[in-house]
Amino acid sequence: MPTRTARTAWNGSLQEGSGQVELSSSKVGTYDVSFPKRAADEAAGTTSPEELIAAAHSACFAMQLSAMIAEAGGTTESLEVSADVSLGPDEARGGFQLTGIALTVRGEVSGLDAAGFEQAAQGAKAGCPVSKALTGVEITLDAALV
Repeated sequence: MPTRTARTAWNGSLQEGSGQVELSSSKVGTYDVSFPKRAADEAAGTTSPEELIAAAHSACFAMQLSAMIAEAGGTTESLEVSADVSLGPDEARGGFQLTGIALTVRGEVSGLDAAGFEQAAQGAKAGCPVSKALTGVEITLDAALV
């Protein structure tokens, strides 16, 4: 299996510095990062590690769920997946930590009822490689057919 690479160039201190994250493998772009904007409610044109994790998790979960639906005998028409990754203080060790990930999926699926879809979604949550990598973070799931 392939290895994917991203690179970050950072200049300056944590509070006054900034950087650029480059998606090196795909070459689809370079994105600005900044700690003050990372910790603010409004991203103001920058990305953050949490947003990149959210993107990775939503994509991975969607792929895994489509496989689980097929395995259960269903057919995926469409899936709309969002991942909300929260950052907060780490009271035990200091600094910051991921405090939770909320996955939400709405699906159009034939061949499965709501219970079958929920079971497939729970299986995808457990089996998605990104979920496995993030086992130290509480991951919640809201799954429903539309």
